[in-house]
Amino acid sequence: MSIKKTSLFLILLFFCFSLRGGAEPFESKLRQARWSGQFYDHSPKALTDTVSGFLKKVDQEKLSGELVALISPHAGYIYSGQVAAYAYRQLEGEAFDTVVILGPSHQVPVRGASVYAEGWWETPLGKIEVDSEVSKEIIGKSGSFYFDENSHKNEHSIEVQLPFLQSVLRDFKIVPILVNDSSKEFCQLLADAIVGAKGKKRMLVVASTDMSHYYVYGKACLIDGVAIRDLQNFDLDSLGRHLIGGEAELCGGAAVITTLLAAKGLGANNVNLLKYANSGDVTGDKSRVVGYGAFAITQVREEKKIPEREREKGGRKMLSEKQQKVLLDIARKTIGEYIKTRKVPEFDIVDPALKEKRGVFVTLHRRGMLRGCIGYIMPVEELYQAVSKMAIESSTGDPRFPPVRPEEMNEIKIEISVLTVPERVKSIDEIELGKHGVIVKKGYRQGVFLPQVATETGWSKEEFLNRLCYDKAQLPEDAWKDKDTEIYTFSAQVFEEKK
Repeated sequence: MSIKKTSLFLILLFFCFSLRGGAEPFESKLRQARWSGQFYDHSPKALTDTVSGFLKKVDQEKLSGELVALISPHAGYIYSGQVAAYAYRQLEGEAFDTVVILGPSHQVPVRGASVYAEGWWETPLGKIEVDSEVSKEIIGKSGSFYFDENSHKNEHSIEVQLPFLQSVLRDFKIVPILVNDSSKEFCQLLADAIVGAKGKKRMLVVASTDMSHYYVYGKACLIDGVAIRDLQNFDLDSLGRHLIGGEAELCGGAAVITTLLAAKGLGANNVNLLKYANSGDVTGDKSRVVGYGAFAITQVREEKKIPEREREKGGRKMLSEKQQKVLLDIARKTIGEYIKTRKVPEFDIVDPALKEKRGVFVTLHRRGMLRGCIGYIMPVEELYQAVSKMAIESSTGDPRFPPVRPEEMNEIKIEISVLTVPERVKSIDEIELGKHGVIVKKGYRQGVFLPQVATETGWSKEEFLNRLCYDKAQLPEDAWKDKDTEIYTFSAQVFEEKK
């Protein structure tokens, strides 16, 4: 080889090495931030301040067991960022080698699962390396798993999780996966691949999803309550049926089911609801809302675990008269302030019993007549916060009545019902009128009566169920007899203002 040809060869070799080498060998696979400046701040300082501000408002929960997975929303930070903070606050002080993030593909059709194979993801807070070892191990498990860079390019569901992870973790890699197939068979296949690729690394799995979309506030709470109940019961079969039937909604349903199955494979056996809210809680517009939930999935040693149903069935400590008065005062003060100024007062509550997540209904009467009644069936909020929110909804959001006017307040009497978690019954013989509230659900339709309804009306059990189906769920009167109708019962501690 001549000196000239040798020199040319060395130049070309150096040029190729320069393209492939360096501190970041996958620069050609750099997935740039697509949604900064839209879903979240573009400025690193502003983004840091925003995320840290969200996290500072959240207390780290004393989770039972070891953290295995999270479920977090993926809307713009102004809408769902505070809810997401409840999930990511649990990571502070933790260390993970690899974070597998599953989300839906909103824009590009994805068959199977698109697993980002190698390279880096960038946000205003810096770059995060893809764990190519784990990614390629997953891809190699099935022909249904592949790397389609185009499907990830403009998708937000995974990207919006990254600034939170960068704010609470150090020295971790990611495995981004887009998946839309929510069949249990496919989700199990993908979950097994994730678990099988773990090796000796400490792995966290994150599901990115929002909940119901564009219902009025009250209906959104009911629909999201179905998904919350299934998640808290770790009941994947029921969740799958309700997603298919439309009784529950998760835009990242496949991501959630896969995450739960993977978490189960990693030893998890418990789901903790950390926070539920919807866009109406942020914007004040409750005509078309989107639901957001934050959940932690943990492994609890069986000998220490107290199942949620057993704990509720055994009964929580009854609220004292003093605690009842605090809640009634919160409801009255909230209604009075809100209907005059549209502002929600803040309350400094330290009593642990009033900070437990509980289902609650707030009922208003005027001159002995119903004036409003709305509530959370599931324990989605701390009790005192739930009372405040449902006081607003019962006074201004019950579609059966016009909003309460300030001049009515002296005649309004407030009643609060604090609920246990609903349990499905196999026979109506299990229903005790006056003791149990009842939920009837068939397809898209659902209705609920509080325990005091039977006492106030004097109905027989059949009359009670007939009216529940017809009046509340808009079903035929005898729909409760159908095999595909689900019936749930719950108990309530009911108290009201004294004259």
